[in-house]
Amino acid sequence: MRNTKIFAGSSHPELAKHICKQLGTPLAEATLKKFSNKETSVEINESVRNQDVFIVQSGSMAMNDDIIELCIMIQAARMGSAKRITAILPYFPYCKQSKRKGKRTCITSKLVANMLAVAGVDHIITMDLHASQMQGFFQKPVDNLYAEPCIVRWVTQNVPNWRNGVVVSKNAGGAKRVTSLADALRLDFALIHKDRTRSGPQGQNRPYSGMPKLHQIRTVDTDDDLTASISSLSEAGSNGDIMNAAVSVVSDTNGEESTITLVGDVKDKIVFLTDDIIDGCQTFLDAAEHLVKKCGADKVYIIATHGVLSGQSIQQIEACDSVYKLVVTNTFPIDEAKKTQCSKLIMIDISSTLAEAIRRTHNGESVSYLFHHAD
Repeated sequence: MRNTKIFAGSSHPELAKHICKQLGTPLAEATLKKFSNKETSVEINESVRNQDVFIVQSGSMAMNDDIIELCIMIQAARMGSAKRITAILPYFPYCKQSKRKGKRTCITSKLVANMLAVAGVDHIITMDLHASQMQGFFQKPVDNLYAEPCIVRWVTQNVPNWRNGVVVSKNAGGAKRVTSLADALRLDFALIHKDRTRSGPQGQNRPYSGMPKLHQIRTVDTDDDLTASISSLSEAGSNGDIMNAAVSVVSDTNGEESTITLVGDVKDKIVFLTDDIIDGCQTFLDAAEHLVKKCGADKVYIIATHGVLSGQSIQQIEACDSVYKLVVTNTFPIDEAKKTQCSKLIMIDISSTLAEAIRRTHNGESVSYLFHHAD
């Protein structure tokens, strides 16, 4: 592409190379280094005057360094008289901190968005933001792409008998994401609810604290049906008239017990346990154990866009017999040592989607086509 420069930050140079290969454009040269006092230094080695500049910098395990480095690269391009600067953030840093969870806390993802604007960015391209309200955090135009078309293509091409499948959300918060994938695959969906046992007066005074925690198999088609199903579960629990009852009780690291409830039918089916991010994996593993051992699921595929996989997540997934495959995209860099520790890990390349977004942005074309199609 003419009058275009694509730079790579230090967080995910492999993805940047794949994008440039898709576009047939060489990766522009920049010198990225750290001084002995850990300060970040950036020097752009090519002219960017009146150029359309794209900077590929995803979040990684060195999240804070990635943000500062990206801001410095944006400012360096701005001072080099770039015509337009677009930041490509496949995984947006601090995206899980998109709302206040305490009295004196920060909406950190909004702070990061403000930092990018102050640095001089003109446009932001990201993928599968953790919460849809985050699109209102940005002072500049933002395109939030979706990995769903790539995931759908992978499932239909690589999972035998995928039509005998069901898409499952590990919590109520992921219901919208799961129903979207289920609609794209034309499959049924199910929902898992994890109810944590609360101690103390507040827990004892909850209206339903005396109800038994039960597993009831139901098929849910709409939001109204979901509300009706949960309501009927509560009524059945209070009346004691229960069929197909089963309970999974798990304990977290703090020793608190939780019960897992499934709304949906997964017996003898392939399960696609889906979320946008897999960081710590314990909730995924608890859900997989429940689906296989209590509900009779055939196989469980864990599918997520962003494979953060911090701590011992890779080893835990490898050791869990209830998980058949772990499928993530390459938005988040996973080092080779981790890859070799998990034979179940499969990575979907989304560089073609990002490359097409860059091409369309440069040419002034709409990117909405990419919301529903894998390029």
